Amino acid sequence: MEKRPTSHDVAHLAGVSQSTVSFVFTGRTGISEATRQRVLRAATELNYRPNLAARSMRTQRTGRLAVVVPIATMNPLTLLSGAVSAARDEGYVVEVVSLPEPIEARADRLSEVVDSGQYEGVLSFTPVPEVDTTPTATVVLAVGEFDEAMHMTGEFTDARPIVEMIEHLATLGHRRFLHLAGDEDFPSARARRAAYLDTVGRLGLDSLGVAEGDWSGTAGETAIAALPDDAPPLAVIAANDVIAAGAIRAATRRGWRLPGDVAVTGWDDLHQSAFLVPSLTSVAQDRERLGAYSMQRLIAAVRGGDEPERPTDLLTVVWRESTESPQQ
Repeated sequence: MEKRPTSHDVAHLAGVSQSTVSFVFTGRTGISEATRQRVLRAATELNYRPNLAARSMRTQRTGRLAVVVPIATMNPLTLLSGAVSAARDEGYVVEVVSLPEPIEARADRLSEVVDSGQYEGVLSFTPVPEVDTTPTATVVLAVGEFDEAMHMTGEFTDARPIVEMIEHLATLGHRRFLHLAGDEDFPSARARRAAYLDTVGRLGLDSLGVAEGDWSGTAGETAIAALPDDAPPLAVIAANDVIAAGAIRAATRRGWRLPGDVAVTGWDDLHQSAFLVPSLTSVAQDRERLGAYSMQRLIAAVRGGDEPERPTDLLTVVWRESTESPQQ
């Protein structure tokens, strides 16, 4: 049977002492970033994992972190993927722990997680009740990217890409715009609606208004079908890619050319959006990096280190065929 790699093997490959390897995996301060990265690369190459039970006995550290997720909501899978990868890079094991559906029961469950002594830190992307962490000194960090219903409330409610898209379309010659809004119960939908209204007003553009609706393709179809025949040339700013796909379908059925008569933008950059006809201009959201950044914040708090630098380019407009100059 193949021998399991040890910290001595990692130290030899990284060219450091065995104690340095131990310091890296216990989060000890005073290790340079270059040395830490060298140790982590060596550990990855050897597929080394520290002995968590032994380390806990020696250092009172478990090497384990938890991400708590409300049980009745959709798991933020890409956020979790980024968070788990970031924790693994730092030598931690991550477990996903469900919180019960009733909000009033979440404090008891979170207290159980903290009091178990299994975790050095607990990360939540949703609001969590305050609990007493004194018995174990477990760090609890709620980053507030979602509300309790998993509606985005944090970084991804930033609506600046709406401004960028409208400004670019205006430079291409578009003067008439329409916004197909998402469900107004979502903070992200309200932010995109406000950005649309502010931008068309600031630039003196002609707006056909805001079509209220939900996140479905039917909402996009219905809004475009209700437009007068002389609506084009028109630029449609949809609150997500599914609404935009419905708008494209309805415009095509009306005989309007895309993007010559109707330009369309979406949001979410779904995989299939690049294969629509025309391919859809959209907004890509780097959820994996946000998950990694959130986990790095937790690890910094656990280790008593400096908070990592906040990423500034989590949202990117992906320009495609659906946004070109209007036909004259």
